[in-house]
Amino acid sequence: MAQIFGPTSNIYSKLSILGGILLAGSGVLLVMAFERSPYKTNEHMVYPQPVKFSHDHHTAGLGIDCRYCHHTVERSATATIPATEVCMNCHSQIWADSPMLEPVRASYRENKPILWNKVYDLPDYVYFDHSIHVSKGVSCFSCHGDVNAMPLTERATPLQMWWCLDCHRDPARNLRPTSEVTNFRWQPPQEDSYYAHLAEQVQLAGKDRLFSCSTCHR
Repeated sequence: MAQIFGPTSNIYSKLSILGGILLAGSGVLLVMAFERSPYKTNEHMVYPQPVKFSHDHHTAGLGIDCRYCHHTVERSATATIPATEVCMNCHSQIWADSPMLEPVRASYRENKPILWNKVYDLPDYVYFDHSIHVSKGVSCFSCHGDVNAMPLTERATPLQMWWCLDCHRDPARNLRPTSEVTNFRWQPPQEDSYYAHLAEQVQLAGKDRLFSCSTCHR
């Protein structure tokens, strides 16, 4: 009986198996890369809003502290979107007749909240507490980027699980004195032990707590 497969068939079969494995692995890597890409996470995306609010103008330009508008951030799980009354504290006198601010005035007159589009919207199965992060010295900058310089608010970070865990592996590097949490111009001193000292000062939780599923999924 004639030989069906030639002497090189074993080599070809091994190469085809190896090629299949590499192809499958490349597919997995491509899926992972897509899941982390700005196209999927909406990172750097500017969300349309009913009023073109500029953090750059209000914080960097006028020096208004983040906590004036997001006044619950130090004691609540949510930072909250400021009520229209907070806007009108200033805009009943400043730019009081501006056409751009008519939705704000209408909201105040009609006692109806402005329907802002959430830029940072976590899934319902994820629990995030602003107050615990602020009380430990995690800056607004760590999650919201250089928001004080944004003419229109964009999502600065992916907010995916891997991104959160990346911080929880070494949280000390994102710490600063609690008095400087909203100071976007703050710079740390050039000391190797500085972050370790801050972590000890605020009694930072250990990795068993930081990596516990129940910390973020309740």
